[in-house]
Amino acid sequence: MNNITDQILDRGAVLLLANSGKPQTLVGCELEELDLSDFVLNGWVFDQCILKKSKFTSAKLEKAQFIGCKGAQAVFTGAALGEAKFNGCDFNNVQFRGATLTQAKFQRCKLTGADFTQARTFDLTFEECKLNDARLRGISFARQTLKQLDLHNADLHQCDFRDSVFEDCSLRDAMLDHARFEGADLRGTDIGGVRLDDARRFKGATISRAQAAELLSELGLKVR
Repeated sequence: MNNITDQILDRGAVLLLANSGKPQTLVGCELEELDLSDFVLNGWVFDQCILKKSKFTSAKLEKAQFIGCKGAQAVFTGAALGEAKFNGCDFNNVQFRGATLTQAKFQRCKLTGADFTQARTFDLTFEECKLNDARLRGISFARQTLKQLDLHNADLHQCDFRDSVFEDCSLRDAMLDHARFEGADLRGTDIGGVRLDDARRFKGATISRAQAAELLSELGLKVR
């Protein structure tokens, strides 16, 4: 694997590297606003790279790694990201619409406003991530342990949280229409702002006494 360090790369330079057929490691490189749609970049490593507004539409990025990258408003629509790893990245408002994220993993990432609509997400995992205002509808988190996820105001329509355990998470003001929580342990999460209709989604879940009191207070009831 070759290392390219501290370079400002244009589309032609990346294409030349891609055509070598060998995975590349880019360290501290700038690829801002490049259109890399349909490129084959399987196994590439992007370390501390600038990817703001870059386009990876339908690109092949199987087992790629993104470490400490800044990629606000990047586009991964329809990209193949199976087993890809994202660690310590700032990817706010990124598009993952229709992407394949099978067994992909996000750790310590900022994903505020990210759009995962219609993504293929079998065994997708998030850990210590900011997902406030993200669009995650239909994603399954069943039987996962969810650690330090900020899902404030996120679109969780039809998400599956059955038998999942929440540790230091937030569901405050999240959209929970048709989400499922049977068997979930919600005692480690902030459920403030939940409406009565949404509270019904928690049927079969475990909550604390304090959370129960908070839900009742939303109805104007006082617990003594």
